[in-house]
Amino acid sequence: MNAWERYAALATGRRSWWLLVAVVLAACAAILGAGSNDDAGRAPTSLPESSESARVKAAVADFPGGADAPVIIVISRAGGGPLSQADLAAAETAVGQITGTAAGGSGLVLSPDGAAALGRASVSAELSGETLTEEIDRLREVAARQTPPGLAMQITGGPAFGADIADSFAGADITLLAITALVVTLLLIITYRSPVLWLVPLLVIGLADRTAIGVGTALARLTGLSFDGSTSGITSVLVFGAGTNYALLLISRYRDELHRHRDHRQALYEAVRRAGPAILASNITVVLALCTLLLATLPNTRSLGLMAAAGLLVAVVFVLVALPPALALCGRNVFWPFVPRLRTDDITERGVWHRIATWVVARPVAVSSAAIVVLLGCCAGLFGVSIGLSQTEQFRVEAESVDGFDTLAAHFPSGSSDPTIVLARQGTADEVRRALSTVPSLSAVNPAGTHAGTDRWMVTLDAAPESAQAFDTIEKMRSALAGEPATEALVGGSDAQALDTRDAARGDQFLVIPLILVVVFAVLLVLLRAVPAAVLLIAVTVLSALAALGLGSLVGTHLFGFPALDTTTPLFAFLFLVALGVDYTIFLVTRAREETPGHGTVGGMVRAVSATGAVITSAGIVLAAVFCVLGVLPLITLTQLGIIVGIGIVLDTFLVRTVVIPALFTVAGPKVWWPNTLAHK
Repeated sequence: MNAWERYAALATGRRSWWLLVAVVLAACAAILGAGSNDDAGRAPTSLPESSESARVKAAVADFPGGADAPVIIVISRAGGGPLSQADLAAAETAVGQITGTAAGGSGLVLSPDGAAALGRASVSAELSGETLTEEIDRLREVAARQTPPGLAMQITGGPAFGADIADSFAGADITLLAITALVVTLLLIITYRSPVLWLVPLLVIGLADRTAIGVGTALARLTGLSFDGSTSGITSVLVFGAGTNYALLLISRYRDELHRHRDHRQALYEAVRRAGPAILASNITVVLALCTLLLATLPNTRSLGLMAAAGLLVAVVFVLVALPPALALCGRNVFWPFVPRLRTDDITERGVWHRIATWVVARPVAVSSAAIVVLLGCCAGLFGVSIGLSQTEQFRVEAESVDGFDTLAAHFPSGSSDPTIVLARQGTADEVRRALSTVPSLSAVNPAGTHAGTDRWMVTLDAAPESAQAFDTIEKMRSALAGEPATEALVGGSDAQALDTRDAARGDQFLVIPLILVVVFAVLLVLLRAVPAAVLLIAVTVLSALAALGLGSLVGTHLFGFPALDTTTPLFAFLFLVALGVDYTIFLVTRAREETPGHGTVGGMVRAVSATGAVITSAGIVLAAVFCVLGVLPLITLTQLGIIVGIGIVLDTFLVRTVVIPALFTVAGPKVWWPNTLAHK
């Protein structure tokens, strides 16, 4: 008896209930011991700590007033038109009330066209998440009370954007949990057609999700990484989606075995023994792929890698350790009213999936060629896709910070509300001015104080914030200042931070994506011990992922009107598409390998599709639907991720796993298993 057989006997025996009790007690300890996740309401932290702009941000905090972050107050007429002197006087009084300064001391700046004015307030730069949202809400409430009749006052600026992003995650964990649980419940009821069975996996996965949040919170405190709202939401989606997939695979195999065994515990033993290795292998694949994110530069990418990997480990523990004892306690009648009965016919030689598989292997070249052409056509959507969302393009819903910025941009020169910061060694003013004089698209260069031997300069760009022109100007500024080494100058500010984040995201893609492919390929080699099969499967998986990225980009651009993909979307989407897509590959091909000794490569694949077609379809629909739940959050980034991964899972489920792979295995023949002994079958 090997290790899996011993474990299967332990998890399904008459005393297996103690495993269930132990898991529940451990889960309660993890949930209660970790406490609440204080970072759940925070926006993602994407600025690399080692970047030039991050060093400027840290240095500016030491300047007088550097502990404060500027908030912009934009005043305009509600119906448009120029501001009168009376309007300006009333607005100045109102801004004084908002900022706590004396009337007349608020220092309004009138726009060149006279149709808008700009005031400034400040909040602590240390505020984030819920506390930042509360402070910005307080300023907005004061502004609403103090706004003179006929005028509009909008709060915008960096802190306001941060507050609106954080506010989008307020209650997000509860919303995501409720909608995800509802989606999974409906799909489980449809899948099992039982008013009872769906409760068992749902309760197990639901407890796993809460445990994963507790584990993630504890890991965040130990490692210093932020378990922000975005990371928390994606982790919950992964735990529910992957956990439900694992449960579907196990229960499907259990139901098949109930047709062969009178004793439900014996049937469950066979299900755990046969399906357990595939479940564990698929889980390890995704976990190892997620761990490659720990090598990324972006902090939010590293956070997602650690937290999501931990969450999936929790999910597989619950499915393999808690679910079998729960099913053993319930017995065969948990499938009521469609209770599996003993039968002598072979379930792998009938049904719609058997007919589809038989049709595919009868014409493998034509079918695989047509399917690959379809996938390549979807990949064409990647040509011309734009990557990078500006600060104002993050939201799918209206946000005052965006509206205020649009008003400001309509009446003030580009870049005037959020100047670029240059820090240089004290006493090098001439060199700084000389270097910056060679840079086009600069509206103003003004000194802004000295502290501890460092001069601070405020530079106004004549370019829209976070635009290609702004990024080009930042790069030219850095290059020009590098030509004056005596200045020891650093360039920071919002545009520089966005540029550094974009460049780091590109670097992460070039580093992490190849590592993901290496990890997945290595797992397939170890699992299948067949080189051609591993090469074929990784190639098809990559093609499917690229097709989903292309098609998802087209849907987002033309159907939803998204201006571009977020900088992190390609990496996250590719990771989930490859790692989760390989789940279905492992489910299918391990079953094919099991059937090949008795039925040959082609016959074994037909039987594998017949046996797993229904469960892979159900699992794919569940996972795609769960990822689409990310769209309930008002951030474009998460909506894009949900759309692309959802499309990719559907492609995997209905095209790749049930058509392309069987056709290609038929074309390759027994040699696909080389150097395994199955190559002679």
